[in-house]
Amino acid sequence: MQNHFQEYAQTMKPSLDAAFARELDRLLGDTQPLHSWGGEKLLTAGKKIRGALLCLVATTLGGTLEDALPRAVAVELIQTATLIHDDFVDQHRSRRDEAAIWTLEGARRAVLLGDIVFASAIQMMSELGREDGLIVSRAIAEVSRGAYREPLNPSALMEEIAAGRVQGALYEKIIYLKTGVLFGAACKLGAVAARAGEKLRQAWCRYGLKIGEAYQIADDLHDVERALRTRSITAGEMTAIAPALLFFVGESRPYILEALGRESLELRGKPLQHFQAAASSMRAEKERRLRSAAAEIGGDAAGGGLHRLASKAPWDLIRMFDGARPLASLP
Repeated sequence: MQNHFQEYAQTMKPSLDAAFARELDRLLGDTQPLHSWGGEKLLTAGKKIRGALLCLVATTLGGTLEDALPRAVAVELIQTATLIHDDFVDQHRSRRDEAAIWTLEGARRAVLLGDIVFASAIQMMSELGREDGLIVSRAIAEVSRGAYREPLNPSALMEEIAAGRVQGALYEKIIYLKTGVLFGAACKLGAVAARAGEKLRQAWCRYGLKIGEAYQIADDLHDVERALRTRSITAGEMTAIAPALLFFVGESRPYILEALGRESLELRGKPLQHFQAAASSMRAEKERRLRSAAAEIGGDAAGGGLHRLASKAPWDLIRMFDGARPLASLP
């Protein structure tokens, strides 16, 4: 029995990788450009933590890996398609130390490939059952809404903030849609795979949602902490974290606008204090959501040791993300 989710995910990864590769080959086997420029490697890389979490939920609730794996593959297909689209929209030229797909095949093919992968996930789950198809299609719609809500460039964001159209409340929506929804869908699909009742399905969905939101806060916290280390922030960097700053330190608005309007802003005086306050609040909120996630599953699961593993998984997932502390320090 593994003691931490990291160990469980590592144990599951070979099975997830193999199932993912088989499905991808089935879906894209005749898409010759993928083979010619090595696109398969870009598509199949990654930790597959959402798929592993789905498998953990399913087995905790008494389900089988045979039922969980197809659903885990569908969730990872959604994550892959999201990254393909995100890299082009954000103009990121690399992903996991490899060239982003849009830089190799152009924007049109990259966007179409992402669309194919999204559609394939819906098809896979619709073939399994109506509930599976609904969960996946809703997740894709919500993730897409989250991406649409994200600020795209400094000048546009500056106009939106100045006009009062972007406020702190936007951050809750972004972290829910951008990251929370897919984690929630993964956990709900795990419960569906185990044929759990509706009450348990909803509880595990909330568990995943809160993990995903904490995961996004941790990601944004890294950006804030990097700015604190360098004591400066560029307009592009501020664009990414402005919603978080507005949410956690509302009075930072004037300095956000100042940073968006210039090449970079030095963090000293009030801006520095606001960043420090934001970092402190983000750490506290991340912890609050992790504890709330664990509370959602309480003692309802019948998996014994697996349930204990699932109860610790929220913190384990964050450690996997940031690698900040050793396993011994986990709650």
